[in-house]
Amino acid sequence: MVDHSLRIYDSVLGLLSSPENPTPMVRLNRVVPFQHTQVYAKLEWYNPFGAVKDRVAANMVAEAECNNTIGADAQLVEPTSGNTGLGLAMISNAKGYQLTTPLSSAIPVEKRTMLKFFGVDVQELEDTLCPAPGAPEGAIATALKIAEQPDFHMLNQYANDANPNAHFKSTGPEIWRQTEGRVTHFVASMGTCGTITGVGRYLKEQNPDIQVLGIHPKEGHAIPGVRSIRQLQQTRFFQPDEYSQIKEVDDERAYESCLQLNREESITAGPSSGLALAGLLEMVPDEPGNVVVVIFPDSAFKYPSSLVDKLPGLASVQGPVGTPSSPLLDQIVELTRANKDLTIDLDDAHQLWDEEKPFVLDVRPQEQFDEAHIPDALSRPLSDLGEDHSGLPEDLETPILSVCQRGNASLSGVLVLKSLGYTNVRSMHGGTLAWREKGFPVEAA
Repeated sequence: MVDHSLRIYDSVLGLLSSPENPTPMVRLNRVVPFQHTQVYAKLEWYNPFGAVKDRVAANMVAEAECNNTIGADAQLVEPTSGNTGLGLAMISNAKGYQLTTPLSSAIPVEKRTMLKFFGVDVQELEDTLCPAPGAPEGAIATALKIAEQPDFHMLNQYANDANPNAHFKSTGPEIWRQTEGRVTHFVASMGTCGTITGVGRYLKEQNPDIQVLGIHPKEGHAIPGVRSIRQLQQTRFFQPDEYSQIKEVDDERAYESCLQLNREESITAGPSSGLALAGLLEMVPDEPGNVVVVIFPDSAFKYPSSLVDKLPGLASVQGPVGTPSSPLLDQIVELTRANKDLTIDLDDAHQLWDEEKPFVLDVRPQEQFDEAHIPDALSRPLSDLGEDHSGLPEDLETPILSVCQRGNASLSGVLVLKSLGYTNVRSMHGGTLAWREKGFPVEAA
């Protein structure tokens, strides 16, 4: 059963994006200086496995199945900078395939960890963030060598026409339909270039005057998933003659734009989204009638270690009190606290609990929970939450309140739940102590 109006599906694969089930577009209001030009961000982490590359992964598998190049129990191998691997991993799990991913050890630890968590055979190598086409011992060369074995098949996002075709068939038509044909500029950061090339070709078939703008980082950058101009020139789907303009953006501006998106727009965009935003602000004029659509490939939740490296001040945050220490989570807790979409005031939390009965997850140590807790809350200490998901709602859209003693560890709980795919999660300010001080209901174990 597939019913997009009711959001009911027989399989998680029914959530894959299409013109009938597009990822959302949100207008940017605070981070753009324009009076006339309208800028809409297409939020690709609303794909079922969290990134724009879900489209490519699904299309490559579908075409391989259609051509009978893979069969039941297929052994797939794919070099990746993370997102294609994550999408392929989950599609493989759904279809019964096995996946091996050679990748760079420079890829954020969060992505490497989740690939292993999804059941992938991860082979970490010395390579650049986005696999280098010419590296003799890099991820692409390693995958090609593995694919020579009779039981393996390499889908190869870097040379497989199913990559740009995925965007020609889905992303481009979605944008045209969502803007009712009013789009004048399309903007994307560039990695394999499947997105910019596939979407650009579709949109220019509809209106040759549409501007297609590509953004790339500087050489030696620290932005996962994108390529410098030197590497782009070795990339099959990099077709500069098809683009109206390309622009180089440095890491500092990309990460600052990423921070602004999260703090000023409450859009949880990752670093490559900041790269695209910074570039478009330099290329797009402020003129009546301009309608810009920019691709935001994935969310910030995959990149806390990268954010800590590039944004001063995040690493100085005091860790949660009374809970096991996790340096990485401690460092990003303040960024989560500043995002109003991820937190809720105490009185608002009580009203939500009283009227709508959200799922309450208490991440405190067991002895604190036993002393007093919000009625019907599930106890799952933060130290156990990463491995024990029993009792959590099956519906990833279920409203969830993450609570702790004072409102610190619950922020880390939000990050874990978000990494599991829950979309409606908030940390309660003040924690259970403030809840009790207000005289709100509690019960003891």
